Amino acid sequence: MRIVVQQAPFDFGAEADRFAAGRTDLGAVVTFTGVVRDADGDLQRMEIEHYPGMTEKALEAIAQEAATRWSLGEVLVIHRHGPLQAGERIMMVATAARHRKAAFEAADFLMDYLKSRAPFWKKEHGADGAGWVAARDEDEAALRRW
Repeated sequence: MRIVVQQAPFDFGAEADRFAAGRTDLGAVVTFTGVVRDADGDLQRMEIEHYPGMTEKALEAIAQEAATRWSLGEVLVIHRHGPLQAGERIMMVATAARHRKAAFEAADFLMDYLKSRAPFWKKEHGADGAGWVAARDEDEAALRRW
């Protein structure tokens, strides 16, 4: 299991290649990468804040829960913080399991957690000023299914 919280960009291809390399016992690898979205066309930047130490511990706990629940062979979570521009990679989740259903479900579970409960705070800066991104009911509902 590898959990990374960093400000610097990451190379998706290199991370995907390295993930589960040499593991011949795993038959499924699922990856997801989120990017900063500019839904209204006026995003100047997004800032992501977190509490170092607390954030990593929370991500490790949820990744361990996923690994146990779906018998994963490997888990990777990378999440960036600091100022980000539209189109930049914000995070990556990868799961590896013996079978695809477990890998897909675990990745979906981790994404639902990251979207609604992970200790990150996002502020969007646009032409009309800045504001914190509020929690969405749909994200909470998605997490409840687990």
